[in-house]
Amino acid sequence: MNLLRKILFPISILYGIITSIRNFLFNKGILKSYSFDLPIIAVGNLSVGGTGKTPQIEYLIRLLSKKYKVATLSRGYKRKSKGFILADQTATAVILGDEPFQFFEKFKEIQVAVDADRQNGIKQLLAQKEKPAVILLDDAFQHRKVKAGFYILLTSYGDLFSDDFILPAGNLRESRSGVKRANVVIVTKCPATLSSEEKNKIRNKLNISSDQELYFTFIAYDTFIFSENLKLNLNELQSTPKIVIAGIAKPEPFFKHLQNNNEVCLSFPDHHNFTDKDILEIKKIAQNNIIITTEKDYMRLKGSLPTEQLFYLPIKSSFLCDSEKFDKTIINYVGTSTRNR
Repeated sequence: MNLLRKILFPISILYGIITSIRNFLFNKGILKSYSFDLPIIAVGNLSVGGTGKTPQIEYLIRLLSKKYKVATLSRGYKRKSKGFILADQTATAVILGDEPFQFFEKFKEIQVAVDADRQNGIKQLLAQKEKPAVILLDDAFQHRKVKAGFYILLTSYGDLFSDDFILPAGNLRESRSGVKRANVVIVTKCPATLSSEEKNKIRNKLNISSDQELYFTFIAYDTFIFSENLKLNLNELQSTPKIVIAGIAKPEPFFKHLQNNNEVCLSFPDHHNFTDKDILEIKKIAQNNIIITTEKDYMRLKGSLPTEQLFYLPIKSSFLCDSEKFDKTIINYVGTSTRNR
C-alpha cells in the first residue's frame, strides 16, 4: 500500500492543485455560491466516507425538530432515481438511498429530500406549501455552489484529516486547508475514555483556528436490537447463535461490539446493493438464527430476509463533553438566522 501511495502521489498533487484552484475561485466570488434566506447547516468531511455523518445529522434533527420544521437534503448516494424527490409514503431505500430513507423512517415530523443539485433541491423545498425553517445538508462540505450559513466538519479519531493525503494516494477530497471553512470541527468515533492529554494532542495536530470550536464524540450503541415488530435485549442474547452483517465503510467497531461467541460476520462494500445471490448466501449461512445488521443496511435488507430473523442495532453520536456548548452554538445560529429573516 505504501508503494502504491508513492506511485499515485503525482496524481494526488495534480488533483490537489485542481481542487485548490476551484476553492480559490469560489472564495474570490469568480465562481458563484448561492445563499438562501433561512438557516442552512452543512455536515461533511474532507475525506471519503466513514466519518459518522448519519448519526451527526440525526443528532441535529433531535436537537432542532422540537422547535423548528426541519428538512434534510442529501444526494441520495446509490439511489435508483434521479432529480429532486421529496419522500412520501411511496419512498423506499431504492428511491431515496439508504441514509435518507433511514431519516424518513425514524423522524416522521421532518421533510426528507434528495437531489444531487443541492441548489435546486433547496429551491424545491422552499417551493413546497409547507416550507422548512431549517435545512440540514448531508455530505455537502465540498458543494460550494450553495453557501451554507454554518459548516460542521467531521474527522474520524482513527483517520484524522491531518494525517491523510489527497486522492488517490490518500482519502482526502481536497486539501487539509479546507478545514478553514468549518465553524465547528468534530472528531468522531473516539474511545469513550479519551483523555484530556489525547484531546490536546489532537487539537494541536488539527491546527484549527481560535474562532473554530472543536468537539469529540463517540458512537453509543443501543442496548436493544429491533426488527419490524420486535425489540430484544442484547445482553440476553449473548449465548444465542447469530450472524452479523455490515455494508458500511469501516465495519470493524460494529463487529467488535457484537462479536461475543464467534458469530459469523459478513462484510460488504459501503452502501452495498444486496443482490439475489447475496441474499441466498446470507440465508444459507444464517439458517434460522438471528441476523443483526446496521440500521442503514436494514433499510436495504428488509423485505428480502425473513422479518422474524432480521434485526438492526441503532447507534447515536454522543459527546464526550461540552454537549451543552455545542447545542447552544447550533441553537443560537438557527435562532439568530430565523429572527433576522
